[in-house]
Amino acid sequence: SRRSALGRKAAFSTLSILVALLIAGQAVTIYYVYQQSGQISKLTKTSQNLQLEALQRKLPGNAKPVNKMKMAKANTPLLMHPASFEDLSFKAPASNKTEDIVKHLLLQADPSRKFPELNDNLMDNLKHLRRTMDHMDWKSFESWMHKWLLFLMANNPKSEDRKTIPAEKG
Repeated sequence: SRRSALGRKAAFSTLSILVALLIAGQAVTIYYVYQQSGQISKLTKTSQNLQLEALQRKLPGNAKPVNKMKMAKANTPLLMHPASFEDLSFKAPASNKTEDIVKHLLLQADPSRKFPELNDNLMDNLKHLRRTMDHMDWKSFESWMHKWLLFLMANNPKSEDRKTIPAEKG
């Protein structure tokens, strides 16, 4: 009987040690998983920041990221996400013309920005822009014009005024 009591105590001690090791192992595993979760979080943020920087580098010339631009509240074109209009409080331009409002917004973002004098017809103005813009800015502008044209075509798909304009060689 004394032997069985010692055997039970040994078994209980062994079982207690195994349970303690199991609990300690679980605690260590949880600690490492928590640490890895923190590392993954940091890597995700770093990755997102790098993607944002890469996108900003692709923006044309003097363009600023949307979250750094200040925008007027009054009658602005729908160029930005509505959430970016929330905390804006500065004086809008005197004129309510779209061109004046957009110029005002761009100058708010970058006061050193310059605008070319475009007083000819549309084709001559576009030729002037193509000659004066660097290649990447022009390609970005062409891409924007393509999307704008698609928008106009989708907005008025049955327009009888639309005529095909052949592309000019050169």
